[in-house]
Amino acid sequence: MSHFTHMKTRFQNLFYLEKALNRLNIEHKQQEKIIHDSKSSHINLIIPQSNGYDIEFSWNGQEYELVVDMSFWKQPYPIESFIDKIAQQYAGEVVIGESQKIGFQPVKYQQNSDGSNVLVLERWNDEK
Repeated sequence: MSHFTHMKTRFQNLFYLEKALNRLNIEHKQQEKIIHDSKSSHINLIIPQSNGYDIEFSWNGQEYELVVDMSFWKQPYPIESFIDKIAQQYAGEVVIGESQKIGFQPVKYQQNSDGSNVLVLERWNDEK
């Protein structure tokens, strides 16, 4: 019997979520979900697992929540660590992406052995 757990996240941007997964080398694929009552759709992200019980980041209208059957969790670390690792990368991708929109460029992105990240951005002032 399956018991799916829905874990709330703060992931609201598909582009940055995918970049975070890519940075962590987490294989994933997009899956379009069509909303039957309306003629709209949204994209969910599927993380395949070797046991066939995939992990899903499902759009709930406000954020991507993690949907998983905990009894079939087959990742190399606990779910809390899994979400924390993704959240840390997601935050870095948001900072880089949003900073570039206002003229900053990333100069350095370093992942330290203690799990922390260093991000250095720069912007040149062209006005004299």
